Amino acid sequence: MSPYLSDAAAWQESWDRQQEAYLPDREHRFSTMLDAVDAVTDGVPPRVLDLAGGTGTISLRTLARFPDAEVTVLDLDPALLAIAEASLAGRATVVTADLGHVDWMAALPHRAYDAVLTATALHWLPADRLARLYTEIREVLRPDGILVNADHMPDDALPELTKRLAARAHARRAARYAAGAALSWSQWWERAGEDPVLAPLVERRHAIYPAGHSPEWTPPVSWHLAALTDAGYHEVGTLWRGGADAAVVALR
Repeated sequence: MSPYLSDAAAWQESWDRQQEAYLPDREHRFSTMLDAVDAVTDGVPPRVLDLAGGTGTISLRTLARFPDAEVTVLDLDPALLAIAEASLAGRATVVTADLGHVDWMAALPHRAYDAVLTATALHWLPADRLARLYTEIREVLRPDGILVNADHMPDDALPELTKRLAARAHARRAARYAAGAALSWSQWWERAGEDPVLAPLVERRHAIYPAGHSPEWTPPVSWHLAALTDAGYHEVGTLWRGGADAAVVALR
C-alpha cells in the first residue's frame, strides 16, 4: 500500500472534515466511546475491533489514547480501507469482510476482543441482519467486553423535538455546503474518484455497491436496546446522546 502513504494524511484529514460537517459532535462521541473502553480494561492495553471502520478513524483515536492497544479495523470498502492501511502504517490489522454475511468473523485475527466499536455505519443493514449481527458480535467479545454502536438513533420519547433538531442540523449543513465551507458526501467521493491512485479503488467500490448502499434504516434507540437485550448481553443502555444520534452500549 506504499502508493497511498504520501497522501494518506491529506485524505484522512479530508474525510474527517467531510464527516465533521455532517456530525459536528463526532469527536465527542468518539471520546465517550473510548472512556467506556478505558473503564472495562482498567489500564490494560485493550484489544479493539473497529467494525465497519472505513478510513480507520476510530482506530487512530484508539491508538492515540492507548498507544499499546491491539487494534483490528474491518470494512468492505476498498478505497476507505486503502486510506486506513496507509494511515495506520502497520499499527493495526486491516481486514476486508462483508457484515452482510454471517462469515465476516472468519476474517478476524483474534477471537476475543475487549471492545467492538462502530460509528455511523450499521444503519445500512436491514433490521433482521443487524439483530443477528448483534448476536455475532457478542461471540467475539471476551466476558465483560463491550460493544458500543454510535449511530442515527432518534429518541422515541421525543419525536417532534428530534425532528426539529434534525431539520436545523440539515439546514446548517446545507448552508455550509453551499458556501463551500465543507465537502458533502457525494463531493468527497467525486474528489476521490479523480485521484489517480484512489480512482481504481473507487471503481471497485461502485462494483461492490452498484446502486449505492441499501436504504438507511434508523429505528429509535429503544429498538437497539431491545435487540441487544435479546442478543444476550447482560448490561444494555445508552452511553451518549446528541440530537437525533445516540451511542448504545452492551456488556457481554
